[in-house]
Amino acid sequence: MRLLATILFLAATLVMAQDQPKRGPGGPPKNLQLLTPDQVRPMMGAFRTALGVNCMFCHVQGDMASDDNPHKIVARKMIKIMNDANATLGADAKVKVTCYTCHRGKEAPESAPPAQ
Repeated sequence: MRLLATILFLAATLVMAQDQPKRGPGGPPKNLQLLTPDQVRPMMGAFRTALGVNCMFCHVQGDMASDDNPHKIVARKMIKIMNDANATLGADAKVKVTCYTCHRGKEAPESAPPAQ
């Protein structure tokens, strides 16, 4: 009887110890075209920092998967440009270009250096 109780206890512990998928309030991300689910949160944090914006700059309130906000379409294009640049700039697999490279905390990157 003790053996059976021990086995059941260990089995329950193993089941509870398994990693559960991490989901946001609305479940897993939808409408992903360039990012994997594991890349979404880090990339969104990078966008907030690099552009100095909040989530609703690119997303539609209440429907993060929607493509109705044109900024989201631009963001996808910029991710592709960034990925292409990083693939071209080196075979060492190090990230050389990020959103911050150009944006520096601003919604629109500067197109010329500041006047001196």
